[in-house]
Amino acid sequence: MTAQIPERSVLNASPALPRYDATELTCGGDLAEITLGDQVYRLRITKAGKLILTK
Repeated sequence: MTAQIPERSVLNASPALPRYDATELTCGGDLAEITLGDQVYRLRITKAGKLILTK
């Protein structure tokens, strides 16, 4: 006897998350400003290829 894993129902599937390329957000550079309401954040790509988001 083998156990069967039920397939995920289309009705229960999570919607795909939006995906953005960091180099496009920075226009090929290493820094971009992102706003949320009246707050401004800076997104920085480090030399090591990591992302840092600061207020």
